[in-house]
Amino acid sequence: MRRFDGLTVLLTGATGGFGKRLADKLAAEGARLVLSDLEDAPLEALAASLDAETALLAGDITDESLSERLVALARERFGGLDIAINNAGIAQTFVKFHLIPSDEARRVVDVDLMGVFYAMKHQLLAMERRHRASGRKSAIVNVASVAGLAGAPRLAAYTAAKHGVIGLTRAAAAEYATKGIRVNAVCPSFSRTDMVTETLKMTPARTDKAEAGLTRGVPMRRLAEVDEVVKVILFAADPGNSFMTGQALAVDGGITAT
Repeated sequence: MRRFDGLTVLLTGATGGFGKRLADKLAAEGARLVLSDLEDAPLEALAASLDAETALLAGDITDESLSERLVALARERFGGLDIAINNAGIAQTFVKFHLIPSDEARRVVDVDLMGVFYAMKHQLLAMERRHRASGRKSAIVNVASVAGLAGAPRLAAYTAAKHGVIGLTRAAAAEYATKGIRVNAVCPSFSRTDMVTETLKMTPARTDKAEAGLTRGVPMRRLAEVDEVVKVILFAADPGNSFMTGQALAVDGGITAT
């Protein structure tokens, strides 16, 4: 039996490293997909590659109206929203705290924290109303970071934003636990995605040396592979995982164990 058969899943950041793989896996397991990212063309290419019913809406997650329209799209096309995976996010230049440009810090917080806040605000309202009307249960998964569980040197703005995402996750989980809504976060360490590749390019060292530096504090001494993180996101979203809420699941090669 497919875990997401007939369920409507909203996925932001759908054309990124985790997003593409999530869309592929969700489609293979029977989900109907509401996909969002910044540009139309990559979304259309992704949808064409999937064997699934899809609805697409491009836009910037920092515009609250996008989140409102995505929930409305799920309702209009598929009758409601069962699962939301808030995956959209950006990286930060890898520099000392006092060298972070203030406009970059604001952008990171706007995308990585406020974007999740706007998304959850509209998702929770729709899910609560649906539960009240029909008893149907829902789930939200926020893609945070291991940087949200501890301080990450040279990533201060990103660290602050991801701490905030975990705070939103826990607050919503407690508030909506009796409303049929589970809310969890997944917290990867550096993974082999385009975002990390771009972060490595921002460093003054060669990429191979920069990667070694990133993984020096990881007991497994390597980056996470995309599939390793995606499996945990799907686990958190799985309706069969029905008693877990308010958790921040570290997928970090052992960082938080030390």
